Amino acid sequence: MLLLAAGALPGCTLPRLLKVAQAGQQISVKPGVLESNGENVLFEVRASVPAAAIRKGQAYNLDLSYRYDNGLREDTLGRLTFVSGEFVYDPEHQDRVVITRQVAFAYAPRKNPGELIARPDARETKRNGKRLKGPELRLARGIVTTGRLVVRQDTTLNLLPETADNNMSGTRVLPFFFDGGQAAIRNYLGTNVAALEDFIEANQRTRKVMIVAGHSPDSLDAHDPRLADKRVQALLKYYRKRVDTDSYLNSVRAIEFQTLAYHRRWDLFLNKVQQSALKPAQVDSVLLLLNDTPGSFARKEKSLHQLSFFDYLDQYIYPVLRFGTVAVEYTAPKRYDSEIYLLSKKIVAKETEADALTAEELRYSATLTPLLAEKQRIYETSVATTGSWQAYHNLAVVLLQRSEKEVNDKVRRAYLRRAATNFTLAAHRNPTADMFYRVATAYHRADDKLEALQNYDYAIKLGGPRPVLDKIFADKAALEIEIGQLDDAVSSLGYSSRSYQNTMNKALIYVLKGNYDGAAGIYQEALALKPNDALAYYSLAVVAARARDEAQVGQNLRRAIQLDRTFAQRAVEDLEFRDLAGTKMFLEVLR
Repeated sequence: MLLLAAGALPGCTLPRLLKVAQAGQQISVKPGVLESNGENVLFEVRASVPAAAIRKGQAYNLDLSYRYDNGLREDTLGRLTFVSGEFVYDPEHQDRVVITRQVAFAYAPRKNPGELIARPDARETKRNGKRLKGPELRLARGIVTTGRLVVRQDTTLNLLPETADNNMSGTRVLPFFFDGGQAAIRNYLGTNVAALEDFIEANQRTRKVMIVAGHSPDSLDAHDPRLADKRVQALLKYYRKRVDTDSYLNSVRAIEFQTLAYHRRWDLFLNKVQQSALKPAQVDSVLLLLNDTPGSFARKEKSLHQLSFFDYLDQYIYPVLRFGTVAVEYTAPKRYDSEIYLLSKKIVAKETEADALTAEELRYSATLTPLLAEKQRIYETSVATTGSWQAYHNLAVVLLQRSEKEVNDKVRRAYLRRAATNFTLAAHRNPTADMFYRVATAYHRADDKLEALQNYDYAIKLGGPRPVLDKIFADKAALEIEIGQLDDAVSSLGYSSRSYQNTMNKALIYVLKGNYDGAAGIYQEALALKPNDALAYYSLAVVAARARDEAQVGQNLRRAIQLDRTFAQRAVEDLEFRDLAGTKMFLEVLR
C-alpha cells in the first residue's frame, strides 16, 4: 500500500503545483505594447514564480503564442519551463526563481491587431507523464507600427526609346572584376562571362578586340607589380579560346588584338573618387593627401588609411579598380524593310524565322502596340533571340507596368520578381549604377529586402553621377530603416543630399531612438520642404504622444486628418494613441 501511494503521489500534486506557481507568478513583457522592429517584432519576457514551485519530477510551464486575425491564426513562440538549468534565483528575492527570454516573430500587416498569450500548465517530466492546464493569460496586445512610417518616393522607370536603326555595326564594351590579388576570371556576379560568351556565339564579324586591366592601390593588388598584366593575359587567353571553339565566322588570326595594362595609376583612382558619393570636401582631402604625401605608391596608399571615411574607399572604390575591360569592334549587314510590326507578330507566333527582323527592329515593333501583354511577348521574343540588355530592360519595365495594374498581391509580387530578374540580366550586360539601382528598386517593391540591399550596395560600388548616387543612398537608407538597421541608415543618409524623403526618414530614426525633441524639429524641416504634408503632421502627433504632450497631439493630428481623412482610421487603430483613445480631445479630433 505504501508503494502504491508513493507511485500515485506525483500525479496528485500537479494541482497543488499549478496553484502554487500561479498564485505567486509575476510575468512582464518589455515593451508593454509590442512594436515592429524592421521585419520582426522583438520583445523580452520575464517570468518569476516561487521557489516552492520547483519540484523534482514535475515542471511548471508557460507556452507562449501570438494570436491574430480575429483569433483564427496563431504563431507558436516557444515555452518557458521551470526546471533545473532553465531558471536562476532572483538576486533580490531568494525565495523566487526567474526565467528571462528574448522572443521574436516575423511581422506581417495581418498580425495587427493581435495579442500575446501565455498558457500555463503543470506536468510530470517523465515520458508520457500527466499534464494539467491552467487558464490562459494575455500578456500584451497589438503591434506599434511607427517604425514602418518610412518615406520612399518611388522613381518612375520608363521604357528605353526604340528606333529602327538598321546599322548593326558598333563597339561592345564588357567590364570584368577580379578578386583582390587574383588574376583568375570570376564566373559569377559582375563578371560578364555569360555576356561575352553570348556575343562570341552570336558570330558578329569582329575587326578588333581591345583588352585593358588595372589593379587596386591596396596591398592585396599592389604587392604584385605584374598583376595588371596577368589580368590582361587571362582575358586575352579566354577570348582567344572561346573564338576558337565557339565562332565559325571569326578566327583568331583575322582579329586584331590590342592590350594595355594600367600600373599604379592614381588618375584611375581619383576618377572613381570624383564619381562617388563622397562630399566635395572629402574628395579634396583625398587629392591633397595624395599630392602632399612624399614617397612610394605604397606609402601614399597607406596614408589614405588615416582618413575618417577610408571605409568608403575600401568598400566602394577599391573593388571596382580590380577591373578588366574587353571592347570589341564588330560589323553586321544592314537590312531594310517596310513591314516591321507584321513581321514581328509572325516572329512572336513562330510563323517565321527570328532573323526576319534585326534586333532593333524587333524591339521597335513593341512601340507600335498599346497592349502591355503584346509588348511583353515581343520583348520576351527579343530576349530569347538577341539577349540584348535593352530587351531585358524594357521587358522588365513592361512587367513593372503590369504589376501596377494587378489587385492580387501574390500576382503583383510575381510580376515584380520577374521584373527584378530581367533588370539583373540587363545590368550584367550594361553594368552601371543606374541599371543596378533599377534591379534594387524592383526587389524593393516586391519586398525582397535583402536582394534589394545587395543591389543598392552594388550600384554604389559602380559609381556614377551625383543625382543617381543621391537617390540610391536615399532609397538604401529607407530600406535599412525598414529592416531595422538604423545605424546603417544614418550612415547612408550622410552620403545623400537634403530632400523631403531623407528628412522624414532621419526624423523617424530619431523617433525610434527616443530623441523626441530632435525628431519634432526635423519633421518641421520636412514641412518646410513639403508644406501641408499629412504624414509629417501625423508623425508630429506620434512624437507628441510619446512625449505625453496631449495639446500637441490634438493640434497635429487634427491637421493631418484635415489634409487626409485616411489618417483618422489609422489613428483609431494606432496603439501610439492608446492612452488618449477615450479622451474628449481625441474624439473631437476624429470627427
